[in-house]
Amino acid sequence: MKGFWRKLGRRFAPEEEEKIDWEALMLEADLGLVLTERLTELLRDEGLLRKPKEAEERIRQELRKILAMEAPKVANLERPEVILLVGVNGGGKTTTAAKLAFLYGKEGKRVVLAAADTFRAAAVEQLETWARRIGSGFVAGSSGADPASVAFRAHLQAEEEKAQLLIVDTAGRLATKHNLMLEAAKIRRTLAKRDPQAPHHVWLVVDGTVGTNALSQAGEFHRAVGLSGLVVTKLDGSAKGGMIAAVMEELNIPTLFVGTGEKIEDLQRFDAEWYIEEFFGG
Repeated sequence: MKGFWRKLGRRFAPEEEEKIDWEALMLEADLGLVLTERLTELLRDEGLLRKPKEAEERIRQELRKILAMEAPKVANLERPEVILLVGVNGGGKTTTAAKLAFLYGKEGKRVVLAAADTFRAAAVEQLETWARRIGSGFVAGSSGADPASVAFRAHLQAEEEKAQLLIVDTAGRLATKHNLMLEAAKIRRTLAKRDPQAPHHVWLVVDGTVGTNALSQAGEFHRAVGLSGLVVTKLDGSAKGGMIAAVMEELNIPTLFVGTGEKIEDLQRFDAEWYIEEFFGG
Protein backbone atom coordinates (compact mmCIF):
# COMPACT_ATOMS: atom_id res chain seq x y z
CA MET A 1 0.00 0.00 0.00
CA LYS A 2 1.51 3.30 -1.07
CA GLY A 3 1.33 5.77 1.78
CA PHE A 4 -0.14 9.24 1.85
CA TRP A 5 3.32 10.75 2.37
CA ARG A 6 5.44 8.04 0.78
CA LYS A 7 4.25 8.84 -2.72
CA LEU A 8 5.98 12.24 -2.39
CA GLY A 9 9.26 10.47 -1.71
CA ARG A 10 10.10 12.78 1.19
CA ARG A 11 8.67 15.04 3.88
CA PHE A 12 8.09 18.70 3.22
CA ALA A 13 10.99 21.07 3.75
CA PRO A 14 10.27 24.21 5.83
CA GLU A 15 10.38 26.50 2.78
CA GLU A 16 7.70 24.38 1.06
CA GLU A 17 5.14 24.45 3.83
CA GLU A 18 3.24 27.42 2.39
CA LYS A 19 2.88 25.63 -0.96
CA ILE A 20 1.12 22.50 0.29
CA ASP A 21 -2.12 21.84 -1.59
CA TRP A 22 -3.81 19.65 1.00
CA GLU A 23 -6.93 19.13 -1.05
CA ALA A 24 -5.00 17.84 -4.07
CA LEU A 25 -2.79 15.70 -1.86
CA MET A 26 -5.72 13.99 -0.16
CA LEU A 27 -7.63 13.47 -3.40
CA GLU A 28 -4.55 11.79 -4.88
CA ALA A 29 -4.50 9.54 -1.81
CA ASP A 30 -8.04 8.37 -2.73
CA LEU A 31 -9.78 9.89 0.30
CA GLY A 32 -12.71 10.97 -1.87
CA LEU A 33 -14.20 14.43 -2.31
CA VAL A 34 -16.46 14.46 0.76
CA LEU A 35 -13.79 13.42 3.25
CA THR A 36 -11.10 15.52 1.56
CA GLU A 37 -13.20 18.67 1.77
CA ARG A 38 -14.05 18.02 5.41
CA LEU A 39 -10.44 17.40 6.41
CA THR A 40 -9.17 20.40 4.45
CA GLU A 41 -11.73 22.64 6.14
CA LEU A 42 -10.77 21.19 9.52
CA LEU A 43 -7.07 21.96 8.92
CA ARG A 44 -7.97 25.46 7.78
CA ASP A 45 -10.18 26.15 10.79
CA GLU A 46 -7.50 24.92 13.19
CA GLY A 47 -4.71 26.86 11.50
CA LEU A 48 -2.76 23.77 10.46
CA LEU A 49 -2.49 24.24 6.69
CA ARG A 50 1.15 25.38 6.98
CA LYS A 51 2.11 22.95 9.73
CA PRO A 52 2.66 19.52 8.07
CA LYS A 53 3.63 17.64 11.23
CA GLU A 54 0.64 18.89 13.23
CA ALA A 55 -1.64 18.46 10.23
CA GLU A 56 -0.59 14.83 9.81
CA GLU A 57 -1.35 14.09 13.45
CA ARG A 58 -4.74 15.80 13.13
CA ILE A 59 -5.59 13.71 10.07
CA ARG A 60 -4.51 10.57 11.95
CA GLN A 61 -6.91 11.48 14.76
CA GLU A 62 -9.79 11.91 12.34
CA LEU A 63 -9.05 8.63 10.58
CA ARG A 64 -9.10 6.84 13.94
CA LYS A 65 -12.54 8.30 14.65
CA ILE A 66 -13.86 7.31 11.23
CA LEU A 67 -12.56 3.76 11.48
CA ALA A 68 -13.52 3.21 15.11
CA MET A 69 -16.67 1.22 14.26
CA GLU A 70 -16.34 -2.34 15.51
CA ALA A 71 -16.65 -4.84 12.69
CA PRO A 72 -19.30 -7.57 12.97
CA LYS A 73 -17.87 -10.94 13.90
CA VAL A 74 -18.92 -14.32 12.64
CA ALA A 75 -20.77 -15.91 15.55
CA ASN A 76 -21.58 -19.47 16.47
CA LEU A 77 -25.21 -20.10 15.54
CA GLU A 78 -27.33 -23.23 15.55
CA ARG A 79 -27.71 -22.87 11.78
CA PRO A 80 -24.97 -22.03 9.25
CA GLU A 81 -23.96 -18.40 9.18
CA VAL A 82 -23.96 -17.13 5.60
CA ILE A 83 -21.52 -14.74 3.95
CA LEU A 84 -22.52 -13.57 0.46
CA LEU A 85 -19.64 -12.16 -1.60
CA VAL A 86 -20.44 -9.69 -4.38
CA GLY A 87 -18.40 -7.42 -6.62
CA VAL A 88 -17.32 -6.59 -10.14
CA ASN A 89 -15.26 -8.88 -12.37
CA GLY A 90 -11.59 -9.02 -11.45
CA GLY A 91 -12.00 -7.91 -7.85
CA GLY A 92 -10.83 -11.25 -6.46
CA LYS A 93 -14.08 -12.75 -5.11
CA THR A 94 -13.26 -16.40 -5.79
CA THR A 95 -9.78 -16.19 -4.29
CA THR A 96 -11.18 -14.25 -1.34
CA ALA A 97 -13.83 -16.93 -0.74
CA ALA A 98 -11.06 -19.53 -0.51
CA LYS A 99 -8.92 -17.33 1.76
CA LEU A 100 -11.85 -16.74 4.10
CA ALA A 101 -12.57 -20.47 4.23
CA PHE A 102 -8.91 -21.12 5.05
CA LEU A 103 -8.85 -18.46 7.77
CA TYR A 104 -12.07 -19.61 9.44
CA GLY A 105 -11.05 -23.25 9.04
CA LYS A 106 -7.87 -22.54 11.00
CA GLU A 107 -10.11 -21.19 13.76
CA GLY A 108 -11.89 -24.52 13.93
CA LYS A 109 -15.01 -23.72 11.92
CA ARG A 110 -16.49 -26.16 9.43
CA VAL A 111 -16.95 -24.21 6.18
CA VAL A 112 -18.91 -24.91 2.99
CA LEU A 113 -18.05 -23.02 -0.20
CA ALA A 114 -20.78 -22.41 -2.78
CA ALA A 115 -19.76 -21.69 -6.38
CA ALA A 116 -22.74 -19.57 -7.44
CA ASP A 117 -20.77 -18.06 -10.32
CA THR A 118 -22.31 -20.45 -12.84
CA PHE A 119 -21.23 -18.40 -15.85
CA ARG A 120 -17.48 -18.97 -15.50
CA ALA A 121 -16.42 -22.61 -15.47
CA ALA A 122 -12.92 -21.52 -14.48
CA ALA A 123 -14.25 -19.88 -11.32
CA VAL A 124 -16.06 -23.08 -10.31
CA GLU A 125 -12.98 -25.21 -10.97
CA GLN A 126 -10.75 -22.78 -9.07
CA LEU A 127 -13.01 -22.79 -6.03
CA GLU A 128 -13.37 -26.57 -6.09
CA THR A 129 -9.58 -26.96 -6.18
CA TRP A 130 -9.20 -24.66 -3.20
CA ALA A 131 -11.98 -26.46 -1.31
CA ARG A 132 -10.16 -29.79 -1.72
CA ARG A 133 -6.86 -28.30 -0.59
CA ILE A 134 -8.20 -26.70 2.56
CA GLY A 135 -10.75 -29.37 3.41
CA SER A 136 -13.91 -27.28 3.00
CA GLY A 137 -17.27 -28.54 1.82
CA PHE A 138 -18.15 -27.57 -1.74
CA VAL A 139 -21.34 -27.13 -3.78
CA ALA A 140 -21.61 -26.16 -7.45
CA GLY A 141 -24.21 -26.19 -10.19
CA SER A 142 -24.07 -27.03 -13.86
CA SER A 143 -22.92 -24.37 -16.30
CA GLY A 144 -25.56 -21.68 -16.65
CA ALA A 145 -27.61 -22.98 -13.71
CA ASP A 146 -29.63 -20.57 -11.60
CA PRO A 147 -27.14 -19.15 -9.04
CA ALA A 148 -29.93 -18.87 -6.47
CA SER A 149 -30.57 -22.62 -6.71
CA VAL A 150 -26.88 -23.29 -6.05
CA ALA A 151 -27.02 -21.10 -2.95
CA PHE A 152 -30.18 -22.90 -1.79
CA ARG A 153 -28.61 -26.36 -2.16
CA ALA A 154 -25.41 -25.17 -0.52
CA HIS A 155 -27.30 -24.00 2.53
CA LEU A 156 -29.09 -27.34 2.72
CA GLN A 157 -25.77 -29.20 2.53
CA ALA A 158 -24.14 -26.88 5.08
CA GLU A 159 -26.95 -27.59 7.49
CA GLU A 160 -26.75 -31.35 6.89
CA GLU A 161 -22.99 -31.28 7.49
CA LYS A 162 -23.45 -29.13 10.61
CA ALA A 163 -21.16 -26.49 9.15
CA GLN A 164 -20.84 -23.25 11.04
CA LEU A 165 -20.25 -21.15 7.95
CA LEU A 166 -21.41 -20.97 4.33
CA ILE A 167 -19.52 -18.69 1.95
CA VAL A 168 -21.29 -17.98 -1.36
CA ASP A 169 -19.16 -16.81 -4.29
CA THR A 170 -21.23 -14.97 -6.91
CA ALA A 171 -20.59 -13.93 -10.50
CA GLY A 172 -18.83 -10.65 -11.14
CA ARG A 173 -21.26 -7.97 -12.16
CA LEU A 174 -21.14 -4.31 -12.97
CA ALA A 175 -23.17 -2.37 -10.46
CA THR A 176 -24.91 -0.59 -13.33
CA LYS A 177 -26.20 -3.83 -14.91
CA HIS A 178 -29.75 -3.99 -13.60
CA ASN A 179 -30.47 -7.62 -14.47
CA LEU A 180 -27.34 -8.88 -12.75
CA MET A 181 -28.09 -6.87 -9.65
CA LEU A 182 -31.59 -8.35 -9.60
CA GLU A 183 -29.95 -11.78 -9.70
CA ALA A 184 -27.90 -10.96 -6.62
CA ALA A 185 -31.06 -9.82 -4.88
CA LYS A 186 -32.72 -13.11 -5.85
CA ILE A 187 -29.88 -15.05 -4.19
CA ARG A 188 -30.58 -13.07 -1.01
CA ARG A 189 -34.30 -13.86 -1.13
CA THR A 190 -33.67 -17.54 -1.83
CA LEU A 191 -31.28 -17.89 1.12
CA ALA A 192 -33.87 -16.20 3.31
CA LYS A 193 -36.31 -19.02 2.46
CA ARG A 194 -33.88 -21.44 4.12
CA ASP A 195 -33.18 -19.11 7.04
CA PRO A 196 -34.99 -15.78 7.53
CA GLN A 197 -31.76 -14.26 8.87
CA ALA A 198 -29.65 -15.31 5.89
CA PRO A 199 -27.48 -14.01 4.43
CA HIS A 200 -26.09 -12.72 7.68
CA HIS A 201 -23.35 -10.76 5.91
CA VAL A 202 -23.11 -9.26 2.40
CA TRP A 203 -19.53 -8.26 1.68
CA LEU A 204 -18.27 -6.37 -1.34
CA VAL A 205 -14.90 -7.61 -2.58
CA VAL A 206 -13.13 -4.69 -4.19
CA ASP A 207 -9.73 -4.24 -5.82
CA GLY A 208 -7.79 -1.72 -3.74
CA THR A 209 -5.95 -0.41 -6.80
CA VAL A 210 -9.11 1.07 -8.37
CA GLY A 211 -8.97 3.98 -5.94
CA THR A 212 -12.07 6.09 -5.52
CA ASN A 213 -13.92 3.93 -8.07
CA ALA A 214 -14.31 1.59 -5.10
CA LEU A 215 -16.51 4.23 -3.48
CA SER A 216 -18.89 4.34 -6.44
CA GLN A 217 -18.95 0.53 -6.59
CA ALA A 218 -19.79 0.34 -2.91
CA GLY A 219 -22.58 2.88 -3.31
CA GLU A 220 -24.23 1.02 -6.19
CA PHE A 221 -24.00 -2.40 -4.55
CA HIS A 222 -25.18 -1.03 -1.22
CA ARG A 223 -28.31 0.39 -2.83
CA ALA A 224 -28.98 -2.86 -4.68
CA VAL A 225 -28.24 -5.58 -2.11
CA GLY A 226 -27.40 -3.86 1.19
CA LEU A 227 -23.74 -4.26 2.10
CA SER A 228 -22.51 -4.96 5.62
CA GLY A 229 -18.78 -4.89 4.93
CA LEU A 230 -15.87 -4.64 2.50
CA VAL A 231 -12.99 -6.94 1.70
CA VAL A 232 -10.24 -4.94 0.00
CA THR A 233 -7.80 -6.91 -2.14
CA LYS A 234 -4.40 -6.09 -3.64
CA LEU A 235 -3.27 -3.68 -0.94
CA ASP A 236 0.24 -4.98 -1.52
CA GLY A 237 0.46 -3.22 -4.89
CA SER A 238 -0.15 0.33 -6.06
CA ALA A 239 -3.19 0.92 -3.86
CA LYS A 240 -3.05 4.07 -1.78
CA GLY A 241 -5.83 2.85 0.48
CA GLY A 242 -7.64 6.11 1.13
CA MET A 243 -10.86 4.68 -0.25
CA ILE A 244 -11.21 2.54 2.90
CA ALA A 245 -11.74 5.68 4.96
CA ALA A 246 -13.84 7.30 2.22
CA VAL A 247 -16.31 4.39 2.10
CA MET A 248 -16.66 4.44 5.88
CA GLU A 249 -17.11 8.22 5.95
CA GLU A 250 -19.75 8.35 3.21
CA LEU A 251 -21.54 4.99 3.47
CA ASN A 252 -20.76 3.80 7.01
CA ILE A 253 -19.56 0.46 5.61
CA PRO A 254 -16.54 -0.96 7.46
CA THR A 255 -13.62 -2.76 5.85
CA LEU A 256 -13.39 -6.18 7.49
CA PHE A 257 -10.46 -7.86 5.72
CA VAL A 258 -7.58 -6.83 3.48
CA GLY A 259 -5.71 -8.96 0.98
CA THR A 260 -1.96 -8.39 0.97
CA GLY A 261 -0.75 -11.06 -1.44
CA GLU A 262 -1.66 -14.02 -3.62
CA LYS A 263 -1.05 -16.85 -1.14
CA ILE A 264 -3.96 -18.52 0.64
CA GLU A 265 -2.80 -17.07 3.98
CA ASP A 266 -2.48 -13.51 2.60
CA LEU A 267 -5.73 -12.25 4.07
CA GLN A 268 -5.86 -10.43 7.39
CA ARG A 269 -8.51 -8.83 9.50
CA PHE A 270 -8.59 -5.09 9.08
CA ASP A 271 -6.76 -3.21 11.81
CA ALA A 272 -7.24 0.56 11.90
CA GLU A 273 -3.84 1.33 13.47
CA TRP A 274 -2.04 -0.83 10.92
CA TYR A 275 -3.97 0.87 8.14
CA ILE A 276 -3.15 4.39 9.39
CA GLU A 277 0.56 3.59 9.69
CA GLU A 278 0.62 2.09 6.19
CA PHE A 279 -1.39 5.01 4.83
CA PHE A 280 1.18 7.49 6.11
CA GLY A 281 4.06 5.34 4.95
CA GLY A 282 5.02 3.81 8.30
